[in-house]
Amino acid sequence: MSQRLAGKRIFLTGAAQGIGLAIAEECLKEGARLFVVDRDGTLLREAMARLGAGEGMLAHAEADIADAQAIAAAMAAAGNAIGPVNALINNAGINVFNTPLETTDDEWQRCFDVNLKGAWNCCKAALPGMIAGGGGAILNIASTHSFTVIPHTFPYPLAKHALLGMTKSLALEYAAAGVRVNALAPGYVETQKNIDYWNSFPDPAKARAETMALHPGKRIASTTEIAKAAVFMISDECPFMNAASLVVDGGLSVLQHAVD
Repeated sequence: MSQRLAGKRIFLTGAAQGIGLAIAEECLKEGARLFVVDRDGTLLREAMARLGAGEGMLAHAEADIADAQAIAAAMAAAGNAIGPVNALINNAGINVFNTPLETTDDEWQRCFDVNLKGAWNCCKAALPGMIAGGGGAILNIASTHSFTVIPHTFPYPLAKHALLGMTKSLALEYAAAGVRVNALAPGYVETQKNIDYWNSFPDPAKARAETMALHPGKRIASTTEIAKAAVFMISDECPFMNAASLVVDGGLSVLQHAVD
């Protein structure tokens, strides 16, 4: 049985559904000890039942990553439950899509509180232990919105651009302490949120087909495909990868025009 993450004690946010849940499943398969966090307690308990890891391999806490004190407490709880955290996967995030002048102050604040400050809260809580322990790995789940912009999705791309900047900054600051900081940038992924989006149209099948048609391979990623990329980046298989962003979007972001 593969144990690519043996010895990894991972703190994973946004783990109750979608990409986060798929990452949790893959990490456990690869032998990691895992502490999962989500702000939705009901979904988190359902995820825990689904994951069903053996004793000592899995623990959880309900917390909003925008709450720095709650994350500090969760990080301390993780240390007690699975041992000192030596890997962090910042997956939690929210979509805030609008046009610039119609974006409210509350939308702006919540977007940055979760997508940028929330990730920083987790990094700030994890880094001292990693440095004291001789190193670690941080993976920020970014997006192709980190370097491209879709109109009417303001201010989400701003926060994701900034997340990529934070990734590079922290990577350079703590490389000498043995801490690697990288980003993973998915494109379209078949999550429940995207399925709900397609289902909001009068013809869901048509909406889904239009999304697929945008891509060179005429399909989008599964959550498992993104999770497997995350496992690689948090593992020791890429020890010299630092301040990098791995794009997993089927080639969409380099396609100038969709072709039949």
